[in-house]
Amino acid sequence: MQTAELIAPFTADQALAFGKTPMTFRHGLVDTGLFEDEALAELLDRYPAELYDINLFDFDADGQAQMRTGVRGRLPGREVLAGIKEGRVWVQLRRVEEHYPALGAAMRQAFGQIAANAPGFKPAQINGQLILSAPNAKVPFHADAPGVVLFHLRGRKRIWIYPADEAHMPQQLMENIVLKQQTEDLPYRREMDGAAQVLDLSPGVAVTWPLHAPHRIENQEGFNVSLSVDYQTWGTRILNGAHYTNGLLRRAGAPVAAMTRTPAPARALLWAASVALKRLPLVEDRIKTMERTFELQGARI
Repeated sequence: MQTAELIAPFTADQALAFGKTPMTFRHGLVDTGLFEDEALAELLDRYPAELYDINLFDFDADGQAQMRTGVRGRLPGREVLAGIKEGRVWVQLRRVEEHYPALGAAMRQAFGQIAANAPGFKPAQINGQLILSAPNAKVPFHADAPGVVLFHLRGRKRIWIYPADEAHMPQQLMENIVLKQQTEDLPYRREMDGAAQVLDLSPGVAVTWPLHAPHRIENQEGFNVSLSVDYQTWGTRILNGAHYTNGLLRRAGAPVAAMTRTPAPARALLWAASVALKRLPLVEDRIKTMERTFELQGARI
């Protein structure tokens, strides 16, 4: 695959499955040279501190996770990279399309090619997070508010993708996520795994899943690098706006209908209300005030 063709042509089945069921496809981002150690160390050196997340998850015997968030301290990029490789943390560089211009251009090209492959897919906005993670790192059971395409670039990882139904992704919790009243992490029970689709990711493979489908990830081998791209379409914006308004109505004690029983015109009205409600200081963002509790010091936490 040449660099100019970042997305391999979809099969007929892939074209129909995109956004409707978990699916993988091939990509050429891995061949761009943007994710080699030297490039990553230089990026870590200059990346804005406010967009630089260092996370560590502690898991109990039942698989429940507690997240700790840290800061990089004064380590140079090459030592941060070494610390990731030798530890169990993962680093997320947010809004990478703005601060790694070459990658931003590749992201836009890739999504243009995805849109050409997937009928009806028209992303209105994309935002990238470059994720660097240790060989033994895990990401707990969680769900994202926007749509996601995860491009895997280095190492090997396994992802469990669960149904986006009330048993796995309760509507009230998605309302809380959209309102930024909780993180994206969700209550997890090991018996849920029976309903999951399990996919193994190697460099050059991308994966996507239905909107709001919960998932969890475990690295399997080596230093892992992935590009997680959030996307918004008008459909996802309307749905998440409806969840936002419903979340406020629920907090006020008003009855809230199941989204699966809310017709499209009603969702559109709820979304329109959310546009106005977001301008009012009705809820405090609890995510941005999360305390950072450790500093990365080489391989030590």
